Amino acid sequence: MSILRKTLVAFLAVFVALILSIVAFLAYSAWKSHSLQSSLDAFYATPEEFSEIPGTLLRLEPLGVDVANARAYRLLYVTQDQRGRAAVAAGMAFIPDKKSDTPRPVVAYIAGTTGQGDACAPSRATDPVSGVIHFLPEAIAQGWAVVAPDEYGVGTEGIELYLFKDQEVRDTVNSIRALQSIPGASAGNDFAVYGFSQGGHTALWTGHLSEQFAPELNLVGVAAAAPAANLTSIIDRQWDSVVGWGIGVDVVRSWSVAYPDLPTDTLLTDSARNNYERMAQGCILGSFIEGTIRHKLFRQDFFLENPVNNPLWAQVLIDQTPMPYPAELPLMLIQGTADQIVLAGPNADLQVSWCAAGSTINALWLGGVDHTSVPAIAGPSVAGWIAGRFAGLKAPNTCAVPPPWSLITVK
Repeated sequence: MSILRKTLVAFLAVFVALILSIVAFLAYSAWKSHSLQSSLDAFYATPEEFSEIPGTLLRLEPLGVDVANARAYRLLYVTQDQRGRAAVAAGMAFIPDKKSDTPRPVVAYIAGTTGQGDACAPSRATDPVSGVIHFLPEAIAQGWAVVAPDEYGVGTEGIELYLFKDQEVRDTVNSIRALQSIPGASAGNDFAVYGFSQGGHTALWTGHLSEQFAPELNLVGVAAAAPAANLTSIIDRQWDSVVGWGIGVDVVRSWSVAYPDLPTDTLLTDSARNNYERMAQGCILGSFIEGTIRHKLFRQDFFLENPVNNPLWAQVLIDQTPMPYPAELPLMLIQGTADQIVLAGPNADLQVSWCAAGSTINALWLGGVDHTSVPAIAGPSVAGWIAGRFAGLKAPNTCAVPPPWSLITVK
């Protein structure tokens, strides 16, 4: 047998072994979560009759995990869909054991992209606190109440409106209202919002829209880690990469509902058109694994062409991209320079443009840090920054320091 043939046989053997390993991993994960999800279905089911008042707490139960010095809950509450109709959403709440004589400050923590299947909801995960654990101990030590909404349509009835500002902010403020109804929570109206990745998009828009949807709440500051902010720039850079598969499935499934006149099928490859509904209803890890195989091994793109070049898509991307804040609303921006999902370049541009517009930004640049590592590293710094906002201290402003362009691997 020739060396070339031996090499080819070896490559095929490794390739088959890799595929089988991936299939086995996904099958095991599905099996492991099936019984858990079945046991949770009744809690997440929409009640036959329920109050239509946004923020009403419908159900509450222990989360089933130990959180040091705190009570952890799973909650179902009333929110609104894109038409303003009453709907239900779920999430988690964490209340410090230590009693408070004054109303507790509240932090809303918004997770990154999970996927739209029921099992993808953070509060339905086998390890529900894994996403927030790098921030939670500091928050509990400070005496804050923390709420972590799943978002409407993730784990509950409905279709998630992914990267859709109104829905994101409605879910956030209504989860805070539900938290305030938990016995013994002592949760006040002062709140901060902290979001990662997709949750960063939610956090940034909460800065603009929370007063509109919940005027009784008082937002003291916004922290956004690797936020999906400038959507035009992100799509323009990533539409023909693996990220197109990993994120595109959620975008297309959601936006076809939120914007019925938005062309979708004409912008998708045959492979994407035949698979995005199924993939979106799975979880993000599965989407990226399948997308990587399709993109790298079979040379299949998700988008047929760059959506930015379509006028209708271009307008939606602009509409869903947050504008600079006024100086009185402080922002903490955290970004890893080696991020390959939410690229560092667009958020460096955000820092420059928002600072030029007069925003107050405390930028934390993490050299050599990739996307998934950002929350673990940023958590304690974010907690310290939020503590300053609740204390009424003057917010730090690093606008005089430019982004570290020389460290940003992909601009």
